[in-house]
Amino acid sequence: MLAIRPAAEKDMPLLSEMIHEFARFEKLSAAVTEADLARDGFGTDPKFRVLLAEWEGKPAGYAFFFGYYSTFEGRPAIFLEDLYVRREFRSKGIGKALMARVAAIAKQENCFGMRWEVLDWNTPAIDFYRNMGATFLDAWKNVMLKGEAFEALAGESD
Repeated sequence: MLAIRPAAEKDMPLLSEMIHEFARFEKLSAAVTEADLARDGFGTDPKFRVLLAEWEGKPAGYAFFFGYYSTFEGRPAIFLEDLYVRREFRSKGIGKALMARVAAIAKQENCFGMRWEVLDWNTPAIDFYRNMGATFLDAWKNVMLKGEAFEALAGESD
């Protein structure tokens, strides 16, 4: 039996554990700590929301998301930062159920849609999203500025 619920501050050790699992799966590293998650998710100005999925009472996965605004659409949308289902719980419909719950939240909040990223080598996820009817924005390039380049640019505003 699947249960999906909003994460609470007490869930941050579990969430941190699953984020690090997800990072290893994606061949990346995660620097986030439980303290970071508690501060940024449950302070006076929360930066994100999380849904936790439990299968027969066991932690099975999560959806980590936040809002953004599109000037072209003139409406908000939701950015799905992470969608993760633990290996032993895959193929049970948990990922789709989490996506559906986030979509329902977005619809309730008058969002025009959802957006997310997927690594180009993750063909099971790509197929999953295609089967759901997602549009791939191949003409768009994801861009990131961090580290020394970020620090240098921010320093130019002084």
